[in-house]
Amino acid sequence: MATTRTANAHWEGSLMEGQGTVSLDSSGVGSFEVSWPARAEAANGKTSPEELIAAAHSTCYSMALSHALAGAGTPPEKVDTKADVTFQPGEGITGIHLTVRASVPGLSAADFEKAAQGAKENCPVSKALAATKITLDAALA
Repeated sequence: MATTRTANAHWEGSLMEGQGTVSLDSSGVGSFEVSWPARAEAANGKTSPEELIAAAHSTCYSMALSHALAGAGTPPEKVDTKADVTFQPGEGITGIHLTVRASVPGLSAADFEKAAQGAKENCPVSKALAATKITLDAALA
């Protein structure tokens, strides 16, 4: 069964001086302020498209890795993933770096690295962002 999730953005003014909000409508967890300075400089309590992509990617990747490990008979105790999405004004998103640390009893470092790379390639968000260079630092905790 397919699912659809919805977010809405509202923007007022020009790119540089304007500001807006993005609401996470499907979950109803909130509305968040956005602005160009929050995107291209310091966040200052506001979010950006890149932060939202980082949230989506780190979550999806953790879920994909957990699923792959469990399917191979080595379910993880925990998976912690950080996604760093780099935005360069004038160029756009120039890269995504995933850092994952996991506790997986009975799994060798080599087998974990193989599973981690596979999850990077097969995570639905990674696939959606395939035009962007995605790097990975994976290690057992």
